[in-house]
Amino acid sequence: MKQYRIKISSWTAGFRYPNLISGRQPTLEVPPISTVLGLMNAASGKYLHHKQLKLGYYFEYDAKATDLETIYQIELHDKGYPNNSTKSNVINREFLFNCRLFIYTDDPQIVEYFKNPYYSLLLGRSGDLATVEQIKEVELAENENAKDIKGQIVPFKEHFLPGLIQPLPQYFTDTVPRQNLGTMAYSVIPHYAKTTQVAIKAFTDNIDGKKIDIYFHDLDFKNVID
Repeated sequence: MKQYRIKISSWTAGFRYPNLISGRQPTLEVPPISTVLGLMNAASGKYLHHKQLKLGYYFEYDAKATDLETIYQIELHDKGYPNNSTKSNVINREFLFNCRLFIYTDDPQIVEYFKNPYYSLLLGRSGDLATVEQIKEVELAENENAKDIKGQIVPFKEHFLPGLIQPLPQYFTDTVPRQNLGTMAYSVIPHYAKTTQVAIKAFTDNIDGKKIDIYFHDLDFKNVID
């Protein structure tokens, strides 16, 4: 199967756990689908109303560490509006270092967006600036019994792959406030995980001398995005 492979790199990255607001802030070791679709929006300069989309990606990094971060908490009036009173706090925040994200798509329009991104690309927060290093057309070999699925998230239902089980949204609306779309349970499998052969269809790529089985998500938003 022919696909375009878009390589994006960054010095740092961080992907927050949904609904975890206070206290120590850990990072997911693989970005959610919503982050990858957000990158596409940033590259295009607009909100992309996907109806159906086939998407694969692989993520790896060199190290994980914890940093101290100062945050500012804003107090609210009784009616819910912020006032001018703030207080500072120090929290522990995990981050990933020297990161590479490989996105697979067969859509030439998405490729054009990444050739000249409209907005800055971020792998997480505003300081996690990312760069498009390479765009290449590759041939992926179909594998009905994949054994090297890692550096990815895979739906837990029907696959039951070992990993961190986490409910994650697939996308967000462009409304205010934003609404989650397609939230479901995923196995979050880091790039260093030991994997075994499973009866899952994937497509094998060679990334820097490593064979990686890429799982493709068949995303369907036609009933939830106008």
